[in-house]
Amino acid sequence: MANNPIDTPYGENDFSRDVNVSRETLDALIRYHDHVVKWQKVVNLVGPESLGYIWHRHILDSAQLLPLLPKKDKPVILLDLGSGGGFPGLVLAILAAGQGLDLAVHLVESNGRKCSFLRETARVCGVNVEIHRQRLEQISPFEVDVITARGFAPLPKLLDLAEPFLTLSDPLALLLKGRTCDQELTAARKNWKIEADTIPSESDPEGVVLRIKGIKRG
Repeated sequence: MANNPIDTPYGENDFSRDVNVSRETLDALIRYHDHVVKWQKVVNLVGPESLGYIWHRHILDSAQLLPLLPKKDKPVILLDLGSGGGFPGLVLAILAAGQGLDLAVHLVESNGRKCSFLRETARVCGVNVEIHRQRLEQISPFEVDVITARGFAPLPKLLDLAEPFLTLSDPLALLLKGRTCDQELTAARKNWKIEADTIPSESDPEGVVLRIKGIKRG
């Protein structure tokens, strides 16, 4: 993958070059892109200033998590918090399906119109996902292997809300974070024991992928 400035033209061919996806997967992502543009007129899926940069700022941003997902000899269960426009969870579902990966994706989104977008977009992109039209704290916890989120909540609040899932299954967390990442880590460590490292973002010069494991209260 390549880190391009946000104002550099970046489209489907650039993404295909950087991520090396099949034609079928690229076609699914093109349909996704077009659905975001269409639905943005009636529901706020992405920041208006980033609407012209969907391939770079949103799809590539999500795709960088795929090689970081845990490898298991059984289906990997992914819980995506505050899915909104489907970044990163729905993008990961499309990419995983294209690579034949056994990834079970659960999208958590309480906004009804955004859930309608997620449901319809998953259908036209040909992927199966489980959509939870609930707040995270309303969902009965189940075992998960990885938690993903982008713009969901500051890390301390995210861990508090996800605690029932964390105590049940000890998942890996892959979180797309910005310039406040270090402060969020410092605040979270007041109440949580975590093993964390950061990976420079492929899509945002100021962003990182925050990878945490061994998450325990205390």
